[in-house]
Amino acid sequence: MRRLTMLGLAMLLALGLAGPAAAQAPIEGELALITPVSKFIHDAALKAFAAYAKERWGVTLKVSAIPAGTPVAYGRIVEWKGRPEVDIFWGGESALFEKLTDQKLLQKVEISKEAWDSIPASIGRPKPIPLKDKQGFWVGTALEPYGLVYHPKKIQRLGIPEPKEWEDLLHPKLRGEVAQCAPTRSSSSNATYEVILSMHGEDKGWDWLKKLAANTGHFTARSRDVPTVVAKGEYSAGFAVPSYMAFEEKLAGFDIKFVAPKNAFVTPEPMAILAGARNPRAARAFIEFLLTERGQRVFMERGLFPITPKYKVQGPPGSTAEMAVEFTGGVRSYFEREVSNVYDEAVAAKRSDELKKKYRSDIEATWKKP
Repeated sequence: MRRLTMLGLAMLLALGLAGPAAAQAPIEGELALITPVSKFIHDAALKAFAAYAKERWGVTLKVSAIPAGTPVAYGRIVEWKGRPEVDIFWGGESALFEKLTDQKLLQKVEISKEAWDSIPASIGRPKPIPLKDKQGFWVGTALEPYGLVYHPKKIQRLGIPEPKEWEDLLHPKLRGEVAQCAPTRSSSSNATYEVILSMHGEDKGWDWLKKLAANTGHFTARSRDVPTVVAKGEYSAGFAVPSYMAFEEKLAGFDIKFVAPKNAFVTPEPMAILAGARNPRAARAFIEFLLTERGQRVFMERGLFPITPKYKVQGPPGSTAEMAVEFTGGVRSYFEREVSNVYDEAVAAKRSDELKKKYRSDIEATWKKP
């Protein structure tokens, strides 16, 4: 009887110890995100983190992503009202992350001090681009310019110089030859519209954007489709294209070139944990992983640039990392060059709704395919 009692006590103690141990698991077994970042990037990042979680904690992590343009993703998060279907919002303009913070729809990132401090507060001038939120509600993950793409052979056939600056897209011979995505659907388009408005002022800026619309032969459903239609030779040039999306087409064997004109917006690809997230520990661990050399390598091998000064894009000859450097004009780190920026985050956040409204009335409602 005594032996049975001791055995029962031992079992109870074991169960009692197992309960708290299970409750203190380093991360949950799932992680989900919503993102405008293309599958080319988010699949690789999630796969690398799942492998890391298995190695470090022995956790078999179930990962998933909802692909959505930044404005659409933002709208979904607002509709969830603090009961989100995913844990993380990743990518796009930081101005929308600020708006989500104001609505109390984000929770503080709360990653390690070492990881947080590895990222500078900002980059660029005269308008510094924030690389992390002062209040700690979002943090950058990688740097990437929004520029122009073009099809070299089509440009040559048109008999015009290869485009290098924004103005080059207004060339008369490019009428009907430009592809772009609406700022209502794309963060890269919205940010680049903001750049044009900041460069020229409100009135002249909208006149410029209307001229661009006159040369536009196609408004794509997603920003990701812009480099695709150019790479396939359906259009000669594309506006407001993230560098890595163009690089993905290059890796697929297409003849396409990318250039970041002066004042091209450089996004930090912000990441935030949603208020009410079901897997906050996994979310924080994912963010910290992405800021390690191993995590940054996932980006650098796919045409993005490190978010911290201590890493540079480099690899053996013929590697995808070296191909990315060549494709983007020799850039290895945005911390080694002067970044010219006129995009103002505060202005962009305030003007966001009005910009989209004016686009619908002044461009979308009047545009006719050339």
